[in-house]
Amino acid sequence: MGPSAAFFDLDKTVIAKSSALAFGRPFYKDGLITRRDVVKSAYAQLMFRLGGTDEQTMARTRDYLAALCRGWPVEQVSQIVAETLHELINPYVYAEAAILIGEHQAAGRDVVLVSASGEEMVRPIGVLLGVTDVIATRMGIVDGRYSGEVEFYAAGPNKVEGVTAMAKERGYDLRDCYAYSDSSSDLPLLECVGHPTAVNPDRLLRRTAVEQGWPILEFRHPVPAGRRLREKPAVPITAAALSVGVGVAIGIALYERRRRARAAAA
Repeated sequence: MGPSAAFFDLDKTVIAKSSALAFGRPFYKDGLITRRDVVKSAYAQLMFRLGGTDEQTMARTRDYLAALCRGWPVEQVSQIVAETLHELINPYVYAEAAILIGEHQAAGRDVVLVSASGEEMVRPIGVLLGVTDVIATRMGIVDGRYSGEVEFYAAGPNKVEGVTAMAKERGYDLRDCYAYSDSSSDLPLLECVGHPTAVNPDRLLRRTAVEQGWPILEFRHPVPAGRRLREKPAVPITAAALSVGVGVAIGIALYERRRRARAAAA
């Protein structure tokens, strides 16, 4: 078997929150953003999650991100992330995701975080998880400050561009690779690999996963490093499993109804 990889979306797939919004408070305290920026960032994130596959929505989110970061000192951003990482991100890492990452690494696969958040945020989170490879948004830098240009926006179909380039460079056969995401905006990413999995999926992604017969996992246990729940594996959900569960529930209800009827008759 040749080299292969497992590509993980970050927000709501590996961690139980938005990585970009998580750093809003320290960015505000350090004077990088205003209260209005905090609200607008949250709104932009919401709009992306509701309609992130739309080209215009992606473009607006990208342009807003570029304008917001223009002039920020890169060193200051990196310092804020490093100082607050364990407080803001570590407690929200899904134990099931950490276990799954470890299983892929034990199987000899490269693990890659693929996120629309900035590389300055995603790479330290990767280090926290024992992951060295990331595909993330890259901002232009001039004289140690963000220029307001986006060199690569790692969202929607652009994730496939990054994954395909890495696969070509490293010799991955994408048919042998895995991908995990919670969002329908990542359907292009999931469709480009041979082993796609929906994690905590939104409505559209869940419907697509059921139609395509993809595995569905529910991650429910964010736990800080050092207290990962080794006994809490991800719970797979398939269309067949859902049918069995419904059938069992109906059977139990009918049995209870008959039992009560017999008891009343006696």
